[in-house]
Amino acid sequence: MMRTARRAAPRWSFDWQPWAVAGSLGAAPAVDPWQGGMASAATHPLAEPQLSAALAQRAERIRAAFAEVGPAIERVATAGYGSDAAARAALAGIGDVSALGPLAGDWKRPVDWVARQAELVIAVFARLVAEGAERSAMLDGEPAEVVMRRFGFHAVDIATCADGRMAGLLDYVLRVPRVIVAARRSYAGALFPVAEAVSAWERTELRRLRNGKEPVGNTRFLKMGVYHFSSRDPSHEGCAAHGSDDRKAAGLLLERLEAFAAAIDRHYGDAANVAILLAGHDTDTDSLRVHVPDASGRMDIDRFVCARYLHDATAGMTREEAKEHIREEVAACMGVAADDAATEGMRWFCGYLLKNNVAQVAAVRALYGEGYPDAGHDERLIVLGDPIDDVQLRNLAFQAQGQSVEERAGDLAVGVRILGERLSAEGLAVPVLVVRSFDPAIPGDEQDAEAASLRMRAAVARMFPLGNGPRVHAVAAVRATGGGPLRFVHADSAGGAGRGPCGCGGHRA
Repeated sequence: MMRTARRAAPRWSFDWQPWAVAGSLGAAPAVDPWQGGMASAATHPLAEPQLSAALAQRAERIRAAFAEVGPAIERVATAGYGSDAAARAALAGIGDVSALGPLAGDWKRPVDWVARQAELVIAVFARLVAEGAERSAMLDGEPAEVVMRRFGFHAVDIATCADGRMAGLLDYVLRVPRVIVAARRSYAGALFPVAEAVSAWERTELRRLRNGKEPVGNTRFLKMGVYHFSSRDPSHEGCAAHGSDDRKAAGLLLERLEAFAAAIDRHYGDAANVAILLAGHDTDTDSLRVHVPDASGRMDIDRFVCARYLHDATAGMTREEAKEHIREEVAACMGVAADDAATEGMRWFCGYLLKNNVAQVAAVRALYGEGYPDAGHDERLIVLGDPIDDVQLRNLAFQAQGQSVEERAGDLAVGVRILGERLSAEGLAVPVLVVRSFDPAIPGDEQDAEAASLRMRAAVARMFPLGNGPRVHAVAAVRATGGGPLRFVHADSAGGAGRGPCGCGGHRA
């Protein structure tokens, strides 16, 4: 479906400075973080050395946290702790011990250390979520939401693939403040249900209408879809849901985006004025393709601007020259003049994403050369239910989002196959975190979320019974919609329904 630009975007001056680093991600280092292995990328005019160094440090802390799990379980399993409490005390510094089943047993009921290992992986993830990684909500000294309105958008809803190699999309690949992302949900092949996306749009617009902060129709809602591909091994390491066929991945996702826009128009007419945008993520290099819409809003899977090309093309320029080059490339791809007022908002947003991604390409090259050493999967766990974006890192978690196991059975099966191939060879189980969100302002919603998480965990156990394929071990949790720590749910904390945290039924950790 053709989308038309219905209003001229305002003109403004914006320096495209990166969002600031704050909180537990780490302050800017006192010494040059680009010495040694990262020195070569410091010369690129669009590199953001302080931000890239802070992100690299955060990544190492996350990897180190998960690296503690195996040795910690081995110490506790072999040390002969005489009581459950003593064993828990020994693991208290690793993760939330309330996630763990029994840590002491006897010859009749020995401890299931494989289950405990999976639970500890989930506990480490929960600890990282609780620690968080605060981000500044500022862009170039102004609130990010204000800048986004200058781009012509009041909300960005992103659909991505469930593949764990995209688990660092927001912080690393796009480098956007999370305050501008109204929602980010993952599906196999990024193929989001159109009806679900329409409902999410309706909720967002209703809140905006009721808040009355700005005239309705002054800015647009942007639905963005991001597929992924592999430049190193395109026939095998691309999107599994599309058989590693990049054109199929891009084409089918574009069809979903156009169907979403058509559905909004049919129900609400031109006044809804939504925008759509397609992008591709190379999981080997973290580079981005942005399928820039033409002047009428139409996109083509064969027409895009590539950040890898921009990185090389702008390497010898000044920073201002590099930014101007990106603006010109985006305008040329769109088929309009570089100062076309009608398309300015979308052009500047596309340029902003590409500029940010050039900095990530520079960071990856500085650390790893042309791309990551591992082209394949190395996820630690599967997150099932509602999305969690607080902890961002490539290959961290496979995301299978939905309101029931049946709804996301296909996505979950793909994730179990991917993680199971590696973990089963090591004699380990696939950790599955079932998380449901609740609205603290709605009476009873927390209890409903608890019951739903337990039902989903029980459904996972039925879908992957012991002795039939990779071992799968699920843990249930709930979380407030506004963020904050995860709270693990056990059978007796939600009316006694469901199974115990280790899957054996009935006890409380």
